[in-house]
Amino acid sequence: MAHTLWPATAAERAQMRRFNQKLAWLPRFKIRNRVTPRLIQALLRVSQKIKRAPVAETKSVGSVPVRILRPSGKPKGVVLDIHGGGWVIGNAQMDDDLNLGMVNACDVVVVSVDYRLAVNTPVEGLMDDCLAAARWLLSEDEFAHLPVIVVGESAGGHLAAATLLALQQSPALLKRVSGAVLYYGVYDLAGTPSVRTAGPETLLLDGPGMVEALRMLTPGLSDEQRRQAPLSPLYGDFTGMPPALMFVGELDPLKDDTLLIAERWPEAEVHLLPESAHGFIHFPVAMASNVLVYSRGWITQRLSEGVLKLQSAG
Repeated sequence: MAHTLWPATAAERAQMRRFNQKLAWLPRFKIRNRVTPRLIQALLRVSQKIKRAPVAETKSVGSVPVRILRPSGKPKGVVLDIHGGGWVIGNAQMDDDLNLGMVNACDVVVVSVDYRLAVNTPVEGLMDDCLAAARWLLSEDEFAHLPVIVVGESAGGHLAAATLLALQQSPALLKRVSGAVLYYGVYDLAGTPSVRTAGPETLLLDGPGMVEALRMLTPGLSDEQRRQAPLSPLYGDFTGMPPALMFVGELDPLKDDTLLIAERWPEAEVHLLPESAHGFIHFPVAMASNVLVYSRGWITQRLSEGVLKLQSAG
């Protein structure tokens, strides 16, 4: 599937370039040990205690906690959200602002997975947590009449794609998924060409250290073993996958991950964001706002089509 260059105006590109100049002064996110992620995680939790959180329901799906945000009225669908954070930081609450945007714009219930982190758990355990949450959501009576969208960002994009591939073992559940929105995911844990050639000028992520970070994530494995699906979703069989909407920035070391997986995904709409680094949907710029508006419109459309499909099946 050929990608489309996002139609940003000259002013929007200039705004992103100015923001990139600020990013260039910040330290890059690195995964070189297990101490730094624990410190960042502790600081994240402190900041979350200070910030006023929205009304949310927490539930345990077996041993996996999920955080549920609900619309004020009758929901039109359900979103399974899988947060980012390099597999080593983050939690479900971290996505509250983005998820509230979806709740309000799309009239959906958002279920965010509080999966374990790779500082204490092998990455396969994180994949198991996300699959368990997906199986619960897709089997839960409360949501049986509602279409489902899976959303994942960065490491969450990896876990979302891996979850969908694992659901191929349960075709009836996979058919319940009406679409997937994947923001700049990691789909080859041995490193795609853009990861392996990333230079020191990369923003937000430490491009030169990414291959070693992926090796730390998967200790004891060869590159050939790292490239087995669903551990590396890029090498999976995408038969039966729902339509997907994908975004990646042209300055992101993970650019090839999105462009290559899109070529294998049967129905994928792919947008390359000019002047954009990893994590751009969180930047205070017009291009990021426009992407989120577009994503929410796409979700709404997929939900409408999903409702019709469920009605015809019933």
